[in-house]
Amino acid sequence: MKKLLLVVLLFTTVANAQSKRKKRIAEEKANQELVANLQSHVKYLADDKLEGRRTGTKGEQLALAYIVQQYQQIGLQPKGKDGYVQTFEINEGKQYTSATSLVINGHVLEQKTEYFPLTYSAQKSVKGNPAMALNENGQPWFKDLKEVLEENKTNPHFDIDETIRKEANAISAKGATALFLYNSSSITDNVQFNKNDTSKQAVIPVIYITKAGYKHYFFDNAASLDLAVNVQIAEQKRSASNIIGYIDNHAANTVILGAHYDHLGYGEDMNALDTGHIIHNGADDNASGTAALIELAKILVKSSPKNNNYLIIHFSGEELGLFGSKHWLDDPTIAITPNYMLNMDMVGRYDTSHKLTIGGYGTSPAWGEYFASVNNPQILIKFDSSGSGPSDHASFYRKDMPVLFFFTGSHPDYHKATDDWDKINYDGEKNIVQMIHQLIIANDAKGKLVFTKTREAAAGRNNKLKVTLGVIPDYGYSGTGMRIDGVSPGKLAEKIGLQAGDVLLQLGDVKFVDVHSYMDALGKFDKGDKTKLRILRGKEEKTFDIEL
Repeated sequence: MKKLLLVVLLFTTVANAQSKRKKRIAEEKANQELVANLQSHVKYLADDKLEGRRTGTKGEQLALAYIVQQYQQIGLQPKGKDGYVQTFEINEGKQYTSATSLVINGHVLEQKTEYFPLTYSAQKSVKGNPAMALNENGQPWFKDLKEVLEENKTNPHFDIDETIRKEANAISAKGATALFLYNSSSITDNVQFNKNDTSKQAVIPVIYITKAGYKHYFFDNAASLDLAVNVQIAEQKRSASNIIGYIDNHAANTVILGAHYDHLGYGEDMNALDTGHIIHNGADDNASGTAALIELAKILVKSSPKNNNYLIIHFSGEELGLFGSKHWLDDPTIAITPNYMLNMDMVGRYDTSHKLTIGGYGTSPAWGEYFASVNNPQILIKFDSSGSGPSDHASFYRKDMPVLFFFTGSHPDYHKATDDWDKINYDGEKNIVQMIHQLIIANDAKGKLVFTKTREAAAGRNNKLKVTLGVIPDYGYSGTGMRIDGVSPGKLAEKIGLQAGDVLLQLGDVKFVDVHSYMDALGKFDKGDKTKLRILRGKEEKTFDIEL
């Protein structure tokens, strides 16, 4: 009997050891497969043939086709407007095109830095041999804004654009073929190219000469100039596409999993941090997050926790200002009761110096409870409580949803052409995907998570401004000024009473017409500066005395 018992115990021990060994082999095989898949996805998405996946381009469409194919193969349910796809338009307003040119005495001036046409300029070509000091029939005329600026220094109703439009109409009736403007004074003139301007086009070209352009080419008022100008302005629109899939467990709540798949293209949108017409492949930003989402979706399709449904969204237009996530929220492709949102953006550079940052930690008490109960020695984590921040989770946070933002940190290749596939830590990304999967499993039985508001984001990517108002820009606003989506708790904007929907118009002497000119205006101030902020709330203008 004892011999039989020993045989049974030995057999059981061997069987258990073999079972554990098979399990380890299966796990290792699954890990190797996950790493290989992540690398395969990133290598394709960050290949030169996709030309940087700029929003609305053929390269982004190639990325879309690749992602859709992945989901067709695993049987993910499509939930776009057209299969997996939700197409939407991004209207970027008016822009002067590359055909716009100004040549002075054989020198080609640089757009924006040395000159720019105004939005209401006539679109035509003009040649001439004017002298700046003379107003001759059949020649371009020049106007120094110094005098009119000095006359209106204390006039709160002074509108520089209205003055220029009147001047252009008046001098065209006197035989002027174009109007060139410059400002020899130190007074801020607030002449800008307003992409959202809908005013009537002038009869003649209207060109603003910057201080750099004036210094180089127009310093001698008595000299005659050999001049040729051509103005071409076009309204820029793009067709962008979100990609949406769904796992239907017939549950009451739905977890949203997201990542953006667009990037910078050749840097045409002026959001690259290097120069030159070169492909920005965006391996980390955000082929890494796109790859992670594809693999997470595959895992969940095979076996997902059943107390939630899962909505998978790949966003377009993130690099332009979270357009894709905002559009889906404004025009959802499926009616759901959202539970929480997880966003993967730049998860490919994990190492001991680039820990995994988890943003949104403070957007639900459930996150603190979960992370206090787990120990994952494979991943070093630092937490950021804010639900806001520079990626698509912020759009969902503003709709009062708990969010988490997974981000392995900025690096010297961020928004540069050197962000390539061979710099990704695929094994580290594998660990992040598995960690997110475990988080989903652990929170499945908790029902709908409680939402809490948080402070302003601490984990930005690149912010060189010395001061901030603590406002959240609405990048899709198509009017003049900078409309805000909301304000950050505890910051200046909240303290002075700014509200979502307010349109910021002027800071001190500096007016702004959009988000970019607002940022330029902020850059002129230092911490502790006192100034005035002018806004539009509905139809009422308000002015605040502020200290930055």
